[in-house]
Parts: sequence; structure tokens; C-alpha cells
Amino acid sequence: MSGFLEELLACETRVWEALVAGDCEADAAALGVDFLGVYPDGFAGRDAHSGQVSQGPTVARYRLSEARLLPLGPDHALLAYRATYLRVGRAAEEEMFVSSIWRREGTGWVNVFSQDTLATGIPVP
Repeated sequence: MSGFLEELLACETRVWEALVAGDCEADAAALGVDFLGVYPDGFAGRDAHSGQVSQGPTVARYRLSEARLLPLGPDHALLAYRATYLRVGRAAEEEMFVSSIWRREGTGWVNVFSQDTLATGIPVP
């Protein structure tokens, strides 16, 4: 695994850890002020994304796998991966594919775009 991929996976992991901890501030800190999320239930900005944990943790556990990195220039990159996770209060795990665009800001990275695609288990021809 390349160092760049590991670096962005660590950034993505901080977002997931904020969902597990119910930490609005950590979630918002990982997202750019212009963040756009595209989800099965619609669009979300940074406040909506971090607001989902305002009442506490939303994810009990998660696992990220099959990570791929697509550099988009010197200060942007797309990270795509499979997420297997268990929502708080649910009995069954769920899976989705996530595409996140990260932008370098200062000495770190912020997430400016994320799209979740539910894993259906239907093979692509």
C-alpha cells in the first residue's frame, strides 16, 4: 500500500471514528466548509454530516477494505473503498462503496466530497 493511500485512509478513518464516538467536532474538522455528500436519501453539507452524531454515536463498528486511490492533481485525490459497518441499534451489518475526494489544506487534508453507493451483491456484467 502506498504511503499516499495510507495517509488518506487515515484521514477517512478519522471520519468513521467520529461516527463511532459521536464526536461532532471531530467530524466537522475532517470536512471542508464546502463539503458535499451524495447519499441514497439526498444531498448533505458539512453541518448535516456532523449533525448526524449530535445525539451520540451512529456507528457501532466498521471495517474499510478494497481501498483504491486516484490522484486528481497535486492537491486533490479520490479515495474509493468498501465499508462494512453496523449502525447503532441494528443487528445486521451493511455494506457500501464510498468515493471521497480529499483536498490538501495547509499540512493536512479535508474531505470535500463523498458519495455512498449501497452494495447490492449483484455482479456487474
